[in-house]
Amino acid sequence: MDLISAEQIEQYRRDGYFILESVIPDVVVGALRQECMRYVDSFEREMEAEGRLTQGINHYKRRYFVANRSADNRIMTDFLHSELMADICRATLGEDAYLFNEQYVVKAADTDSKFAWHQDSGYVGHYHRAYLSCWCALDDMSIENGTIYVLPYGRDGRNNSDDISDHTVEAGTNDKVGYHGDDPGDPAIVPAGSIVVFSSRTFHRSGANRTDNYRRSYLAQYSPEPIMSKDGSKLWQRAEPILRNGVRCQPGYPPIAS
Repeated sequence: MDLISAEQIEQYRRDGYFILESVIPDVVVGALRQECMRYVDSFEREMEAEGRLTQGINHYKRRYFVANRSADNRIMTDFLHSELMADICRATLGEDAYLFNEQYVVKAADTDSKFAWHQDSGYVGHYHRAYLSCWCALDDMSIENGTIYVLPYGRDGRNNSDDISDHTVEAGTNDKVGYHGDDPGDPAIVPAGSIVVFSSRTFHRSGANRTDNYRRSYLAQYSPEPIMSKDGSKLWQRAEPILRNGVRCQPGYPPIAS
């Protein structure tokens, strides 16, 4: 918990986010980056075999969301269950935390690879307790390569920071859009190994990658309790214990049954 200050915890409660710079060890960043590209290569071969240029919010040779591949990947699993991530969960969610979702977000060099303003909760689509998003930079982030922008609470037009705004689907990209104001948000200009920590209620977006290199990030999301489907009959995503009563759970701890 020494890594996260009282001021950052207060910022999370007040603004919906805070930033931890250069906290992921270089060797871990390198390993996650290598796994990322292995999955991207596999994803591209799959889309080529199917003759598809678009698959949901994935766009061939432009941007990729490679989700939930950690179950058979020790590198990713060890990071998701690390003391670093457990500390972030304790500081934001409390004594209990569950791995809800994880995914690589990759942008190739493409001036149209932006991502629209949204709340992560908007992609669930029904009310649930706010969860935690940890956006881990695997490359040095800049405005030029399409870093994320965060819109603090109080600047998004909502009266209640716990509200989930209505989201519409943007034609052409299939992005969900929940904020239509003029505030550009605050860009995260951070080095590789940094983590932008924000609530699933926090609006964020990202710009286009205008460089010649990939812009890679790894998104790890944790919930304070299992998130269920709207009718309560099944898990919405995953619910792998990370913290139980404040104690970090090792990988392989029995998951919540779906």
